[in-house]
Amino acid sequence: MKTCYIFSAVGMKNNFPKPDKDDLIIAADAGYLNVQKAGLRPDVIIGDFDSSEKPNTDTPIETFPVLKDDTDTMLAIKYGFNSGYKRFAIYGGLGGERTDHTVANIQSLAYIVDHGGEGFLVGENETFVLIKNSSITLHSENGKTLSVFAYGGVAEGISIKGAVYETDDLTLSPFFPLGVSNKFKENTATVGVKNGCILIKW
Repeated sequence: MKTCYIFSAVGMKNNFPKPDKDDLIIAADAGYLNVQKAGLRPDVIIGDFDSSEKPNTDTPIETFPVLKDDTDTMLAIKYGFNSGYKRFAIYGGLGGERTDHTVANIQSLAYIVDHGGEGFLVGENETFVLIKNSSITLHSENGKTLSVFAYGGVAEGISIKGAVYETDDLTLSPFFPLGVSNKFKENTATVGVKNGCILIKW
């Protein structure tokens, strides 16, 4: 499936993607620096440029006012949806000095799912995905961490296969982190939820 790759501002050293020709590459404000590190050329640069200077480039730039409701990453997500993309991979959106932006980016995953898409928040050594009333197969290594959290309310009918702690019909509450620190016991694990949303980290 064609993917919209969004590069946000948290500095990354490696673990960059290799987009195909039909994919869309968006630099969100200072995320342009991560695009350069990845050796890629963005299709568009979007932001208010309050955290970095506007790049001197012939790449199309969409400039927004600093006083706005959307984060630069959210502007990029909306641009991707308007361009016909349903699958999103966000790089440079975890960690850094602004942990509030990390929380905002996790909420952006919920926005993507709520609008019929699929979104991944990718860091140097970890990835987050949020799913609703569906399942997903994850690829990793035996012994690596797998955590599952209820998001936005109680999540029912959770199944986890291919992990140390497996389940067919678990209920998780957002008020207690029961699903933290599970582990892969194989190279893949499948996680699903029948009713509600779950945030998965691996």
